Amino acid sequence: MSHSVGLIELSSIAAGFEVCDTMLKASDVELVLSRTICSGKYMVMVKGDVAAVESAVQAGRTQNEFSVIDTFVIPNVDDSLFPAIAGTIKSGTMEAIGIIESFSVASLIEGADAMVKSANVRLLEVRLAMALGGKAFAIITGSVSAVKSAVEAGAQSIARKGLLVNKVVIPNPRPELLSEMI
Repeated sequence: MSHSVGLIELSSIAAGFEVCDTMLKASDVELVLSRTICSGKYMVMVKGDVAAVESAVQAGRTQNEFSVIDTFVIPNVDDSLFPAIAGTIKSGTMEAIGIIESFSVASLIEGADAMVKSANVRLLEVRLAMALGGKAFAIITGSVSAVKSAVEAGAQSIARKGLLVNKVVIPNPRPELLSEMI
């Protein structure tokens, strides 16, 4: 089963290349993302079965510990995460939107996954540190109560690491609000 995903966020671009190679050599995983992100950081995301992803992330962490900003392994990642990262989801009609914002890519992805697993909401977008000064954010939609509940779950996930920037719930948003973003 390749429904597990792992990520390492690093403070060094050179270390990012080294860690990516180490992760791919450590176990049978598939490379999802390996790229620079804002403020001179680098991220590597792999997927595969849980044991393989855990092994790859551990090997990457060990390879260059001093450059690691944040990591995660999500054993059963929600299916909506990858289209939201790719920006391929259309917004449609929205009763409410919720936004969580983080200082790290890894904690934001964990928070976004927590949001969609905690309430009946739809993930609209996940923006990962490009032109954001290294920060990341996620936007969800659903009923006001579901969005409030989901935003709390996502914010708590990020706050546990001390990386929460902000969280917002906007009931009955104007359609123009997201027209330029999504």
